[in-house]
Amino acid sequence: MVRVGIVGGSGYTGVQLMALLLHHPDVSLRWVTSRKFEGQPVCETFGALRSLTDLAFTKYSPDLLGEVEFVFTAVPHGQAMGIVSEAVQHGKRVVDLSADFRFQDVALYEQTYQPHTAPELAGRAVYGLPELFYEEIKGADLVGNPGCYPTSAILASVPVVRKGLWDSRSPIIVDAKSGVSGAGRDPNLTTHFPEADEGLTPYKVLAHRHQPEIASILRKSSNEEGLVYFVPHLVPMNRGIVSTVYLRLKEATTLEKLQELYETFYRDKPFVRVLPAGKTPSSHHVRGSNYCDIGLALAPDGKTAVAMAAIDNLIKGASGQAVQNMNIMAGFEESAGLMQPPLFP
Repeated sequence: MVRVGIVGGSGYTGVQLMALLLHHPDVSLRWVTSRKFEGQPVCETFGALRSLTDLAFTKYSPDLLGEVEFVFTAVPHGQAMGIVSEAVQHGKRVVDLSADFRFQDVALYEQTYQPHTAPELAGRAVYGLPELFYEEIKGADLVGNPGCYPTSAILASVPVVRKGLWDSRSPIIVDAKSGVSGAGRDPNLTTHFPEADEGLTPYKVLAHRHQPEIASILRKSSNEEGLVYFVPHLVPMNRGIVSTVYLRLKEATTLEKLQELYETFYRDKPFVRVLPAGKTPSSHHVRGSNYCDIGLALAPDGKTAVAMAAIDNLIKGASGQAVQNMNIMAGFEESAGLMQPPLFP
């Protein structure tokens, strides 16, 4: 049984993380912090957890680290660096759900976000996409949990990229749609119900900070210097992401061969479901689960692959993947605590 603490548990990611950990067979959740709700019972803030825990939110202090072996940090970008540094110095293993440790290239992080105060830790952190970096995660003491958009885009793209089939003279085009929970729990005008309902809105076109994350991992996987064009859209649903990725190929292929490539690549990956030929993924079919569903299509000339991926942005795109990483780091079954089926309808 591993003793676990969560730093920053008052957002959508935090409550989802608590829900997963509270029924995990190998975890004892000892504390959850929140500055906003300090002293308030968790179940009063999140009625969904009523009768499932007696914990109350507490204020973060390094003294809490002595009570646990493992720490999740689910605080805004920029706030995790100092806390993660303290946790690692105390010998704790950490999964950080912010962007602060997703980039080993500190200059790229600083170009995308802000100055980094723990560059030596960033350089040794492992990117927490288990389908690609399982062995590295297993031996890591610090994992940077991927962003939600990058998770879907990379899983859709990487079999083609790693196999060396991508024609890097043409950009990878990622057209992605996300539910409003991806914007967080704090209210703002963009996600206000009358503003978002019955609408579909592109935003941060070719300028979203997840683009460098997607590009850096795909380039690392291919050793190619091609471009990634990423356009996100806000969809009026609570949760879910569907990413449609267009990849120009070096040589023409068949849909059967493309299907075989993806099925082979993900054969032993418990949370990636490659759909039968001709089927397309839906956010409905992964909602509330840690699954990523992938569907495939091919242009008539056989030289442009279309890979479509659907995930729940709060689970496989955040908290579920964080638990998946913890499982690997702790030597548990990779799927422990994560095998709940999707919610449908």
